[in-house]
Amino acid sequence: MFSYPARVTRDGDGFMVSFPDIPEALTGAQDRDEAIALAADALTTAMDFYFEDRRPVPPPSEPKRGQITVDLPASVAAKVLLLNEMIAQGKRPAELARLMHARPQEVTRLIDLHHPTKIDTVATALQALGRRLDLRLV
Repeated sequence: MFSYPARVTRDGDGFMVSFPDIPEALTGAQDRDEAIALAADALTTAMDFYFEDRRPVPPPSEPKRGQITVDLPASVAAKVLLLNEMIAQGKRPAELARLMHARPQEVTRLIDLHHPTKIDTVATALQALGRRLDLRLV
């Protein structure tokens, strides 16, 4: 869903991975392959900052020459889409709960990256906002 470009650079005796679109996501390791393996966790962890601050998550840019891409897990990507739509429409969690005919606590869990959520629930929330979640196989 979301493949973010990343730079892998030498950092002293090891390697560092950074994301131009998500500057909060940084990781590193002694070995290049290990640094790349840790990059998905760093990217997912950085999403917490956007959710806590209720800031829109920037979409991934096109990768440039020499960059790798790191996929955001589908469950996180779906919640990112929901967060971004809520922000775009100026909807607070309580208002989304009202639109969904749900309890506010349910919406709070829905926009918590650490709470497992069924994709159908995210789709229902987006539908309440007048949007439709579209999954594709590529």
